[in-house]
Amino acid sequence: MESITTAKPIKKSSFQLQQPPSSSPPRPSPLKKIILVAAIAAGIQFGWALQLSLLTPYVQLLGIPHKWASLIWLCGPISGMLVQPIVGYHSDRCTSRFGRRRPFIAAGAALVATAVVLIGFAADLGYLFGDSMANDTKPRAIVVFVIGFWILDVANNMLQGPCRALLADLSGNNQKKTRTANALFSFFMAVGNVLGFAAGSYTHLHNIFPFTTTKACDIYCANLKSCFFFSILLLLTITSIALSYVHEKPWSPETGNAGNNQGGEIEDEEEPAEATSVPFFGEIFAALKDLKRPMWILLLVTCLNWIAWFPFLLFDTDWMGREVYGGDSQGNNLVLKLYNNGVRAGALGLMLNSVMLGFTSLGVEVLARGVGGVKRLWGIVNFLLAFCLAMTVLVTKLAKSSRRFTTENGVIVPSQPTAGVKAGALSLFAALGIPLAVTYSIPFAMASIFSSSSGAGQGLSLGVLNLAIVIPQILVSLGSGPF
Repeated sequence: MESITTAKPIKKSSFQLQQPPSSSPPRPSPLKKIILVAAIAAGIQFGWALQLSLLTPYVQLLGIPHKWASLIWLCGPISGMLVQPIVGYHSDRCTSRFGRRRPFIAAGAALVATAVVLIGFAADLGYLFGDSMANDTKPRAIVVFVIGFWILDVANNMLQGPCRALLADLSGNNQKKTRTANALFSFFMAVGNVLGFAAGSYTHLHNIFPFTTTKACDIYCANLKSCFFFSILLLLTITSIALSYVHEKPWSPETGNAGNNQGGEIEDEEEPAEATSVPFFGEIFAALKDLKRPMWILLLVTCLNWIAWFPFLLFDTDWMGREVYGGDSQGNNLVLKLYNNGVRAGALGLMLNSVMLGFTSLGVEVLARGVGGVKRLWGIVNFLLAFCLAMTVLVTKLAKSSRRFTTENGVIVPSQPTAGVKAGALSLFAALGIPLAVTYSIPFAMASIFSSSSGAGQGLSLGVLNLAIVIPQILVSLGSGPF
């Protein structure tokens, strides 16, 4: 008769949560389930595109000075730095009967809807609470707006982290499917961008919702409300369909359900592990300490990558208005008109960028095979990113050297840039969609793959990766503020 020995519970490092047994690796779910979860990105990015195209003018409409507007964008990186690791940590350990990721995704979608209503009705609520229409600055409306904006950024981070973690769970240990899932997430981000920029550029949406135009909210404000209503409808519809169709089995520390069975429900088993009773931030520091060298390299490259990206993403339309078109947001009406023309041209550039982002996202796997792997592809597109950013200097110099001045009503006004300068600037916007597609997919796929191979929790791993994204954004926002 065989003797039975009782194994002592294994104490795992802070970064580890589950390690699927090598004898029964979790099986990936059908592609249609992955597509449904990835489609949530379209709803998320629809709202982000509206923020990029409409919120900065709306902020100034409420009376916030232009030089302080960039500090409002600190909401995103600060909330991302705190919320994504926290949500990732708890989603790895959530024992809800609805699963580990789905409760956070549902809560995030509900919070997005709440935040969007607060932002859209900020002017109305400010007027209701006592703001005077005669004053340019509306302090109560600003308070409502800032609260709504913070909630929106917290909610978006609650959505994105668990969505990517759920995609990794659904992909099992299949590296190709993990890369495909993140490429699909990037593709739907592009779809959301196109929809958001298209909605933001259409100035008659408020006619669909006549009640949005009020004494405190002009046509521009009413159009913003209407755009946000469509954003809520799209996000809640996609999220409801995805969460209704894709199911997770409840996770428990004893069984470590974290994988995937044939039916697409997330489940696998391992030997009981001794839980570490370390406070959350101690867990984060321990996680960083336990990182393997490939993950550290991934974090470093991601951080440097986003230091290059954020100045362009934050000031791309402003660059078109000021440097390419020669306008000024603080100048006289003629110069301001020229600046606005440049901003609209920048919005067209962002549309082209999103289209290129979408097509490239669908071809990431093909491109990776063509150049010899995803790491090499990421390296190549980073050189393309550096080249395109360097070319913005050349376009700026060409715009200035070719600029002519005319006199209108006794005021010297720059002429429109030449067709060649416009085409060059718009070409840069489009070309940057290629490295952006890889930036939105490959690093996250690599983090998920490293996480699976080391037995780490997907949520916490992706939360740690997010730190390498938001810290550069904080530095850029502070550097471009009034200090």
